[in-house]
Amino acid sequence: MDAATLIDFERTHPRHNGWKEETIRGQLGITPARYYVLLHRAAGSIDGIRHDPVTCRRIRARGRDASALVADRIPAVRE
Repeated sequence: MDAATLIDFERTHPRHNGWKEETIRGQLGITPARYYVLLHRAAGSIDGIRHDPVTCRRIRARGRDASALVADRIPAVRE
């Protein structure tokens, strides 16, 4: 599956919900977990950025925001 396919799908289905998960399985033939791994990889690739830089930036920003939330919830380890 190429970067353009994943990015186009995300642009047309930006919200995550149960319907989107069914659509990922039905249209793309992969699990939602695999879709998000491939999507983030595509959003950081040269081909993906050339195809749709705005959507790629939104995907990468959403990933950074999610990582920051997780980091805030994990207590700091003190020595």
